[in-house]
Amino acid sequence: METSSPETCLIAIVQAQDAEVAEDALEEIGMSVTRLPSAGGFLGRRNATLLIALPPHLKDAAIRSLQKTCRQRVEYIAVPLESAPLPLPAPTPITIGGATVFALEVDHFEEI
Repeated sequence: METSSPETCLIAIVQAQDAEVAEDALEEIGMSVTRLPSAGGFLGRRNATLLIALPPHLKDAAIRSLQKTCRQRVEYIAVPLESAPLPLPAPTPITIGGATVFALEVDHFEEI
């Protein structure tokens, strides 16, 4: 069945703990969302990739919704000290989370 095409697709990578809240908030404002499990490349943490179909005039609303629901966090990773006689790990703070969002123009899609 051929359908009319949304003109924009957002791909948002969010932390797994933010995915459900983000998906619910987007659906509340009328967005069509598909969630795919994914994993981060740096720390290997669980993420979710949200595919969001929407008309172009709603892109800013979708991004604002993601900003409200996907928060950044500070976590600590163990990094070995180079000058230590033994490999002692030193806790190093890193900021993770938020959302990484890609916007794509969609020419056509079909639901079969």
